[in-house]
Amino acid sequence: MTRGQDMGAWVRRPVLVGAVVVAVLASTLTVLLAVGAIGSRPTRCERFAGDSRDRAAAVSGSGTRILVIGDSWSAGLGLDRPAESWPSRLPGRVRVAGFSGSGFAEHASDCAQVSFADRAPRALRRSADLVVVQGGLNDYDQPDADVRAGFARLMTSLRGERVVVVGPAAAPARARRAAHVDLLLTGLAARYRVPYVPTSGLELTYLPDRLHLTPAGHRAFGDYVADRLAELP
Repeated sequence: MTRGQDMGAWVRRPVLVGAVVVAVLASTLTVLLAVGAIGSRPTRCERFAGDSRDRAAAVSGSGTRILVIGDSWSAGLGLDRPAESWPSRLPGRVRVAGFSGSGFAEHASDCAQVSFADRAPRALRRSADLVVVQGGLNDYDQPDADVRAGFARLMTSLRGERVVVVGPAAAPARARRAAHVDLLLTGLAARYRVPYVPTSGLELTYLPDRLHLTPAGHRAFGDYVADRLAELP
């Protein structure tokens, strides 16, 4: 290499290095912005908590004070108008404490402390004439011992209240295990002497996920539960 060529290489080298540094910095900034954007999105549990608060604020009807403690069916997940989920069909002044993914077992949901027993005390800060507990589909993969323990905790929380338990329907996505949970809850309700409303025989319409109800499905489910409540002494 001649002296002129050597100096030319030295001139070009800083320019090349500078370009590489700029490219690396730009790439790093892009990654950081992407991570920041992802981090700013609410988590699944945060979304469910927000949906739960919104549904709780949508009190419907008048008369007998009914509190519904339930899962995504009560919360209205998948509906354009969650306030029209099945509890809105009940006759009375209805409040809903629904949380998607929750169940009787403590770990039915990945979200912390959202089982029915966990949420019942807060829901009962406002008095109710009747407490309707609806669920079981999210307990499909939980050990029987955990469902029993959660049910026992719930009954302790609801001691002194008038309680009715509404079991899981045979949603196609979980029909086989739902039948087992239904049988388990039937026995638990009898043990704790609370009325049990089985819904496994209902023909309902479902969203494409084969787990959540369509608006028509909610109406049919709610009307059925309302009729069964009317038959209770």
